[in-house]
Amino acid sequence: MTITRRHFLKQGTTPFMAAALAPWLTSPAFAQQNMPFGAALYWPDMAIEPRLGAEIARWCQRITPVQEMKFELLRPSEGAWDFSQADALVDYARVNGLAVHGHTLVWYAALPEWVSKITSAAAAEALMTEHIETLIQRYPDITSWDVVNEAIPDVPNGVKSRRDGFWQERLGEDHIAMAFRKAHELSPHSTLVLNEYDVEFADEYGPAKRAAFRDLIQSLLDKGAPVTAIGFQGHLRGGRAIAKDELAAFVAELKSWGLDVLVTELDVIDVNLPRDADERDRVIAAQVRDFLKAIADGGGASSITTWGISDPYSWIRWAYPRPDGTPNRPLPLDENFKPKLFMDVIDDFRNGTL
Repeated sequence: MTITRRHFLKQGTTPFMAAALAPWLTSPAFAQQNMPFGAALYWPDMAIEPRLGAEIARWCQRITPVQEMKFELLRPSEGAWDFSQADALVDYARVNGLAVHGHTLVWYAALPEWVSKITSAAAAEALMTEHIETLIQRYPDITSWDVVNEAIPDVPNGVKSRRDGFWQERLGEDHIAMAFRKAHELSPHSTLVLNEYDVEFADEYGPAKRAAFRDLIQSLLDKGAPVTAIGFQGHLRGGRAIAKDELAAFVAELKSWGLDVLVTELDVIDVNLPRDADERDRVIAAQVRDFLKAIADGGGASSITTWGISDPYSWIRWAYPRPDGTPNRPLPLDENFKPKLFMDVIDDFRNGTL
């Protein structure tokens, strides 16, 4: 039987070798660096490749759950919760001495069908509040959360443009501030992140996305919402130029507002990049360097996380397969868990030597 991500999402957690929970040594070269490096982990991948757990623990100081804490997986039916995969991932982190970055408390996507039956604002607010309370209280040792994810549409029609979805339709833009206030009430010392993608590009859509994101951040701060950090996902599109000066200025402005900056989901969509692996790796590393140097020039980040760590275990391989049939190379380690030029750039970023 072909094992797919969708299969595991439907089947839930499957037992796997105890070795995947063994405490592995963190790479000494990375352990001495101050900026934590993390990777997103999709729990079913551990059953496919038990070595994945060892390599993440070797290279990383923190992990982010890819799907395990999203609403749809946690709450498959009304009144029912399924924490099996989230608990397993958190237990793996605890055993291996890794921090967990919670992802995500409120998102327009990954909602089960039963949620759409809720029509009143009061019921929607109660549901959101219950969800945030349940996750934060269940995982009190998680002190960094993506509170609201992807609140800006892909193509904003103005600075006040916000992404449509269940929470926006039932509660309006106020749901974002509500979520941050509830998260802060429950975990007042946590890093509370507003997370977004596609704000780094120099093409025609980049300025509009940055402007709308900036407006939302400023609006939340004006309302006294306890946003403490901004997440730049960094799903880079191979071949799209980085707006280096504009991104650096944006980061500097956020820092001047007292906000922290995190790189939360870094990878490179290489569907249109050269076929030759070595050449492609050079192009990818150069684009990652442009992105991270702009952030460094603006004042830097407190952590960096890639969306996966090894090429075969990336959403890009099934979402953006290459037309030439060669495997995607979107992450810092190759299929044999060997570091590529991508990892060298991360190392430079963490050491302040970009």
